[in-house]
Amino acid sequence: MIKTILVPATGRDTDIAVFGSALAIARPFGAHLDFLHVRIDAATTAATIASDVSSPQVVTDLINKMEEEAEQREQKARQLFESLCRREGLALAETPPGPSAPSARRLKEIGSEPYWLVEYARAADLLIIGRPGDDQIAPSDVLESALLNSGRPLLIPPSAPMAALPDTVVIAWKATPEAARAVTAAMPFLSIAKQIVIMTVAEDETTLEEEGAARLMANLRWHGFSVSVRRLEPGAQVAAETLLAAAREQPALLVMGGYGHSRLREWIFGGFTRRVLREAEISVLIAH
Repeated sequence: MIKTILVPATGRDTDIAVFGSALAIARPFGAHLDFLHVRIDAATTAATIASDVSSPQVVTDLINKMEEEAEQREQKARQLFESLCRREGLALAETPPGPSAPSARRLKEIGSEPYWLVEYARAADLLIIGRPGDDQIAPSDVLESALLNSGRPLLIPPSAPMAALPDTVVIAWKATPEAARAVTAAMPFLSIAKQIVIMTVAEDETTLEEEGAARLMANLRWHGFSVSVRRLEPGAQVAAETLLAAAREQPALLVMGGYGHSRLREWIFGGFTRRVLREAEISVLIAH
């Protein structure tokens, strides 16, 4: 069961959609939402950037500029949080037990966003991080830290706010420990889905993959879930692209495992995935 969800409050316009999606995910579970804003340590950051600059005035000006921008972002993050709570009638709760409906809390730290995000995520059931906006470079350090170091599943919602969780869950299945852990992490979502589709992509060990998918289907059916298996042919596309194309055929939550360091970095930051993160209107739940 998902009862606590951590959401970065960055103070950017993209927070609006992420906050809306986070609430849509929290509703069926009656979960508590922690919105974490990490304010940059301007003095430390400026000293690092300007370490080769001899003029103290340059460093001072840089600190002042960074402090001003940090203050603006913090204020906007607070305004977006308060607006969400007012608009949705979201109860504020500092300690459990909270109300049966979703509740919220605003948190603040100063320093490195990847560091604090990981620290808080380790104690949460789920971490939700939004796609980068058109004016942003993909937040590689944040995503990579969250996936590799938090030990928690990460959900990346679509760029538009979700009104509700999709009725369909697509499992991108490969017989690996990472994929198995992703299925375990997705069990709360599987328990309320109306349809579950296990998708495999034909590769070198097709028979083994099909047998593994059949075993997973049988296991999930013991839970009383409605499950089917779909085998995909990659054709001219790579396996990941084939899976994502099939998952986009209907509103769905895509569940997949995150693999070793180099493969995970390629999945997140490769050219194809950058396009998917910006354009694909599906939610992705990934566990490492």
